[in-house]
Amino acid sequence: MVSRARGALLALVTLFVLPDLPARADDWPHWRGPARNGISTETGWLAEWPKDGPPVLWKARVGTGFSSLAVAGGRVFTLGNATNTDTVWCFAAATGEVLWKHSYESDLGDKYFEGGPGSTPTVDGNRVYTISRWGDVFAFAAATGKILWSKNVAKETGVRVPGWGFTGSPLLQEKLLVLNVGEAGLALNKDSGAVVWQSGDNNAGYSTPLPLRRGDDWLALLGTESAYLAVNVRTGKPAWRVRWLTEYGVNAADPVVSGDLVFVSSGYGKGGGLLRLGTGEPEVVWKSKVLRTQMNPAVLLDGHLFGIDGDTTDKALLKCVELATGTEKWAQKGIGSGGVMAADGKLIVLSERGELLVAPATAAGFTPSARAQVLGGKCWTVPVLADGRIYCRNARGDVVCVSVRKP
Repeated sequence: MVSRARGALLALVTLFVLPDLPARADDWPHWRGPARNGISTETGWLAEWPKDGPPVLWKARVGTGFSSLAVAGGRVFTLGNATNTDTVWCFAAATGEVLWKHSYESDLGDKYFEGGPGSTPTVDGNRVYTISRWGDVFAFAAATGKILWSKNVAKETGVRVPGWGFTGSPLLQEKLLVLNVGEAGLALNKDSGAVVWQSGDNNAGYSTPLPLRRGDDWLALLGTESAYLAVNVRTGKPAWRVRWLTEYGVNAADPVVSGDLVFVSSGYGKGGGLLRLGTGEPEVVWKSKVLRTQMNPAVLLDGHLFGIDGDTTDKALLKCVELATGTEKWAQKGIGSGGVMAADGKLIVLSERGELLVAPATAAGFTPSARAQVLGGKCWTVPVLADGRIYCRNARGDVVCVSVRKP
């Protein structure tokens, strides 16, 4: 009883010293980071570690799932499932103290894999938004966890839940919360949760809506069951569609954008393709099986894609591929179906078996400057660097935060 009371007091104290803080340049407020491209602008962090690895600041258990972590205003947010109950977690970024959590009934959904949530919370100012695999959407006050509104979008709109559930993370664009729900997305009013527009009742894909400015309009790029497409964010009206048939309808990896070029890629032997945007339907520049990103999208640096090629059932490889031509520059064994992000010209890689590596992002080869075993179990979730700390998690819900700050 004393321990529980002390824990509650610590949480209240931490809440008091962590009001709604302004966003920092080194925050990672949503899936794929500030620019939604898997790249942090953070510099000056340690890319070389002692033999026993970087210092571990804190650990936590959040429940089964593959949700990544959002870091903003001194807080860390993620989701997990235990005993058919989803929990939204909010930790103090520096210490791992639980600031608040909210739990609700939600089936684990462990058909074909461990199950649990696959989406990542999205922080927008003093609010945080989440979506479950079954369509439960919440808007919370980021500081306290107070529920501002909630609803189940599948039940309200009547759209079907795809086979692996909704795994795309929320996109905040202007006054809208855009979700990969339905045939071509769904938009809610971010303040009230009211439906602004919705699409037809066909299976959604599993990617996160990606914003793209074209002229005076904002588009959202989505992977659906059978295509990659763009819709007008304000109206939901389709702008273009590229047919993209992948086994089981799993178009999960977000597109990668560079100017008028868009790279799309899927696993299950499908491969990738480079599209050039114009005034009508996109032009296909090249298609190839050289990079088959099943879950996590690649990062693009200096004209090269760095990403995981292959499925969880294969011996997946970390690859470097030239964007313009689709030419493979190198392939690295031993990473498996892990995750890749980048910062300061370096790759930060979490292998499928929990080894954290740092290496220069170069087409010359993969030569790590640092490596450490930080987790066990299955690690499919992309690591996150924010404010001199790297956050990692595994499928069973172990979270570890290590320091890469310079003394």
